[in-house]
Amino acid sequence: MAEKHGIDDPETVHIWKTNSLPLRFWVNILKNPQFVLDVQVTDSVDAVLSVIAQTFIDSCTTSEHKVGRDSPVNKLLYAREIPRYKQLVERYYSDIHSAASGCYQEMNSTLTELSGSFASEMNSLVALHELYKYINKYYDQVIMSLEEDSSGQKMQLAYRLQQVAALVENKVTDL
Repeated sequence: MAEKHGIDDPETVHIWKTNSLPLRFWVNILKNPQFVLDVQVTDSVDAVLSVIAQTFIDSCTTSEHKVGRDSPVNKLLYAREIPRYKQLVERYYSDIHSAASGCYQEMNSTLTELSGSFASEMNSLVALHELYKYINKYYDQVIMSLEEDSSGQKMQLAYRLQQVAALVENKVTDL
């Protein structure tokens, strides 16, 4: 894309690459493993994952990684490894640049195969719980949207969601 748009500044290209996948996707997964795994993250695990995510972010930057006695402890933990990690990131970008590009069908087929191979290992109750936590966070907006939507009205989705919420929250004993 950089070549297509005439962008040839190496730092700009590096930042673009870094923002497109590692920082937007992988850092989010590192900090929130419950998005893809059936796990509950404790506060101590969250703190450790934040350090790992920060290490990953620092490894992808082009700026010099300097630490001093006033630096946060989490940056001091991995300061010596950052130059090696930066080299790995550069090699990763180089390998991607030199790799043959795949087609959409090939990627879709591979993802479907992977998804099928892990289907038996997914915990649907944890997934439903995560979905409910999200719905509960925006409960009023979701109910209002379901009540305003003509398809939602026909299927009585707002009422059904209220029933589910009552069951989950033990608000009503006989529905």
